[in-house]
Amino acid sequence: MKQIEIYLISLIITTILFIFLLKLIFKRKLNQNLPPSPPSLPILGHLHLLKKPLHRTLHHLSQTYGPVYLLRFGSRLALVVSSPSLAEECFTNNDVVFANRPRLMSGKHLNYNYNTIGASSYGHLWRNLRRVATVELLSATKLNMFLDIRQDEVKSMVKNLFMESKSKSKQGFTRVEMQSRCSELSFNIIMKMVAGNRYFGNKGNIVEDAKRFRKIISEIFQMVGASPGDFIPLLKWIDYKNREKRMLAVRDKMDVFMQRLIEEHRLLRGGGDENRSKTMVDAMLSLQDSDPQYNSDEIIKGMIMTMLSAGTDTSSVTIEWAMSLMLNNPDILKKASLEINDCIGQDRLVDETDLSKLPYIQSIANETLRLFPAAPLLVPHENSEACTIGGYDVPRGTILFVNAWAIHRDSSIWEEPTKFKPERFSHGGEECEGFKWIPFGMGRRRCPGGGLANKVVCLALAALVQCFEWERVSVELVDMLEGSGLTMPKAVPLEAMCKAREEMVHVLSHL
Repeated sequence: MKQIEIYLISLIITTILFIFLLKLIFKRKLNQNLPPSPPSLPILGHLHLLKKPLHRTLHHLSQTYGPVYLLRFGSRLALVVSSPSLAEECFTNNDVVFANRPRLMSGKHLNYNYNTIGASSYGHLWRNLRRVATVELLSATKLNMFLDIRQDEVKSMVKNLFMESKSKSKQGFTRVEMQSRCSELSFNIIMKMVAGNRYFGNKGNIVEDAKRFRKIISEIFQMVGASPGDFIPLLKWIDYKNREKRMLAVRDKMDVFMQRLIEEHRLLRGGGDENRSKTMVDAMLSLQDSDPQYNSDEIIKGMIMTMLSAGTDTSSVTIEWAMSLMLNNPDILKKASLEINDCIGQDRLVDETDLSKLPYIQSIANETLRLFPAAPLLVPHENSEACTIGGYDVPRGTILFVNAWAIHRDSSIWEEPTKFKPERFSHGGEECEGFKWIPFGMGRRRCPGGGLANKVVCLALAALVQCFEWERVSVELVDMLEGSGLTMPKAVPLEAMCKAREEMVHVLSHL
């Protein structure tokens, strides 16, 4: 009997929603010049069209409906843009209008009630968070303070790779798995910048803490983004697949780690240890001393979580994609090696100050981000008021998806768009400017961590190319299929054959 009552209530709510949506859609179509849109289903709208990987599905729809079209995800509208001119229109004339983020369940539960730089609405809080990120944490001066951390971690990565290849094979190549190495590199760099150690906690529990925390970060990545309940209120009401319950569980685990980290640093600061290097947590605690209202523990935890989640997978997947591309294009790998030999030599390990002398390495990184941007759809925006894009009316509260992946592969913009050609970013070639190359977004909500990501990726690639010879594990090309995930990881983790360069053995032996 109780099940019948629940069913009847659900049916009534669904019917009311359906009638309301039909009226809303009819009114909008009657009074507005809306962008083109595919046929939709009642209640679901276009949710049934969404297949993984999403950036390819939306690109396929743009082939039929054009570079700007409208989708309905349940009760919410979404605008999809796939051309640089329309992206420019969104992030110049309408930049303030689209400066908000859509309110999603993940933003509430995993971003401290929308109090992080990525999830907060445009306003005073966001401006304060942005200032902290760009001035106090990620400015050129601050990044230079952490230069030794990046160089030490890259050195550690190549040293471990050398020791493994040396122990497994005294002669010839050794088969190595690269995904975990790239992930560990970026994770350690961010952790040391944020907390001062690779892993935090008591020394006896460092490794265990690391495993637990990385598992939490992995769970967060699985939860971040939209949920069915964000678009169909009934599913949120019944907690479809226990998604909200799982979010709350991972949030609680994350919060315990974050609070413990803050308390450890607060205790050390109170102890007057002036010899400790200043970490990002220390910098934020100093801001808390002067302005506790806008730098509460919750704000600090949100900033730490953002740094760790946004700064780890993005860099690691880019390094893995770049290595995969070079293995499939050995002539480019050879050219990169020659550049390093000519500019750096073989008497020492490349360091970050050398990167300005290695334009081809930078071009490889840029071209990798063109073909495989770590945020293929950028981070969604939402307009705070009605506006016009491409001559079409866009109602207030519409979610904006900018398909950077599609823009980066547009044949009307790029010559041979699917070909890996770093030369297009070299001097005299096509440059990464304007709105045709947007791996870090554009406008006032552009990712502030682009400079850090560029340093990590370029230094890691330069060291791997300088120290080792690389080959594919077979004559077949490396699989370049994208997997599922916000940062577009490889579907098949990269494995490669690796051997220390003879001329670099003496350097690697003394690291």
